[in-house]
Amino acid sequence: MTKDDFTVNLDADNNLVINMEKKEENKEEKKDKHYLRREFSYSKFQQAILLPDNVDKEKISAKVENGVLSIDIPKTQPDAEKKSGKVIEVK
Repeated sequence: MTKDDFTVNLDADNNLVINMEKKEENKEEKKDKHYLRREFSYSKFQQAILLPDNVDKEKISAKVENGVLSIDIPKTQPDAEKKSGKVIEVK
């Protein structure tokens, strides 16, 4: 597989959609022996993954090495305000 065989995108419902499509054709023809051989190969794959809310969508990256697709999905940094809490005065 090459990077041209894959498409990775985010849809409107916060899903990460991975598509793979590979078409291949081999043709062998020998006129002196009077034969023609053709091989066709077609593969298609689609996967949709629902992403959690704490994903940094702008920093998602994908790469293909040796036919293997790797997708890096980083989390967002939690806000300091959310972790510190809040003191409520008792009246």
